[in-house]
Amino acid sequence: MELRRVDPTQPHGPLRRAWHRVARTRFGRWYGIHVAAPVDSALLRRTGGRVRLVGALPTATLATTGAKSGQRRENPVVYFHDGDDVVLVASSFGRDKHPGWYHNLRAHPEATLNDQPFLAREVTDPDEYERLFGLAVRVYAGYADYRERTAAIGRRIPVLRLTPR
Repeated sequence: MELRRVDPTQPHGPLRRAWHRVARTRFGRWYGIHVAAPVDSALLRRTGGRVRLVGALPTATLATTGAKSGQRRENPVVYFHDGDDVVLVASSFGRDKHPGWYHNLRAHPEATLNDQPFLAREVTDPDEYERLFGLAVRVYAGYADYRERTAAIGRRIPVLRLTPR
């Protein structure tokens, strides 16, 4: 499956801006957690990435190795490009724990995104983290909401850089 290039500096059209407004509501967050996230991996795979329930957000299938199980795990993730690298934000919709795929990448950094091989590393440099998080907010403004929500409970949302292998 092709990995469409996502430039976080590109302006959003009216449809995408409307989708962001809906996604940032209480209902939109519930829909993302309980409907879109559980279904999108299979939907993306079956349609070659053409159909997804998260609307206008750039989404791909991340395949990791389970941190504890060692088994293949697939999750839909929102992504964008920074040069040749891909950037992921482990927001988990602003919940109190990091997503499982984040732990999987920490334990086993080799992964695929839409079947393309990558090596993941967490961004630890504070300036680089802030720069990339700012770009992430341009891709999806809801990341700012998630950051505020997680900061209130003492969780810092990880940002990961995936480098092509």
